[in-house]
Amino acid sequence: VDASQGLKADRFWFMEMNTRLQVEHPVTEMVTGTDLVEWQLRVASGEKLPKTQSEIALVGHAFEARIYAEDAAKGFLPATGTLHHLKFPDAAPQGATMRIETGVRAGDAISPYYDPMIAKLVVHATDRQAALEALGAVLSRTEVAGSTVNTAFLAALAADPDFAAGDVDTSLIARHQTALTEVAPPTGETIAAAAVAASGAGVSPSPNDPWSSLAGYAHFHSVARRTRLKFGEDEIVAKVSVRHDGRFQVTLDKPYDDTNSRDFRSTPRLARWPGHITVFEGAVGYTFTVPDPLARADEAAAGFGSPRAP
Repeated sequence: VDASQGLKADRFWFMEMNTRLQVEHPVTEMVTGTDLVEWQLRVASGEKLPKTQSEIALVGHAFEARIYAEDAAKGFLPATGTLHHLKFPDAAPQGATMRIETGVRAGDAISPYYDPMIAKLVVHATDRQAALEALGAVLSRTEVAGSTVNTAFLAALAADPDFAAGDVDTSLIARHQTALTEVAPPTGETIAAAAVAASGAGVSPSPNDPWSSLAGYAHFHSVARRTRLKFGEDEIVAKVSVRHDGRFQVTLDKPYDDTNSRDFRSTPRLARWPGHITVFEGAVGYTFTVPDPLARADEAAAGFGSPRAP
């Protein structure tokens, strides 16, 4: 407050003293090879800073992507849900390093009461282009199911030509928002993979159950299972045939009958969680609803005019 001319409305200023580490500090640590948290503890215990500014060398380039439970296509609205499936890559591509900082694990709930950040994904490589390519690769192998997340948006941003060229300003996302948030519909292969998983045919045989390895056995022809899925408002009906050699043949009915039959030996990356199956294609997770036949039977039995137990 400047009171030299008396207290006036235009003589008040706000200054923030932010003496904590910022959320971006892993980027600094990656390019300097330092541990800033360790430095804080050393200084707090009375020691001097381990290095002076002139002794710090900047090596390579780093990116940090913050994975949030949010819906990028709806203005980045926060999302909630249970993290039924959460899996990060074991390592970065060759020539790069990565670190994952997270305080949640599979089974945890994302509530509306706290910041919905799931993880900070940080990559480091020799230069900006290599680091950006590593970021895209790591995002494409990150799997989250149970809540809407921004992983696909982050991967699209990392692949954006303007961002890749370093032509960045504060309106970049707003200018490219449609392209960055638009997700292609699932392919026939993705739908067929979900159908295999929903039918139960893709479950790995149990080593303790000799009969579980005979999922496709029949005396005269391969076993066929009919299964139903929903993707958004579309209901999908599929016939899944299990062949003797372990391959699956999937025939999809309308509205996806133009995909014809698909042959599979194994299903791609996917997650099964209550009432749903999520198939991962790159950084995009396609979530299908699996109708519960018992619930449908209960609804039919409890129709209008039917007696119901209290």
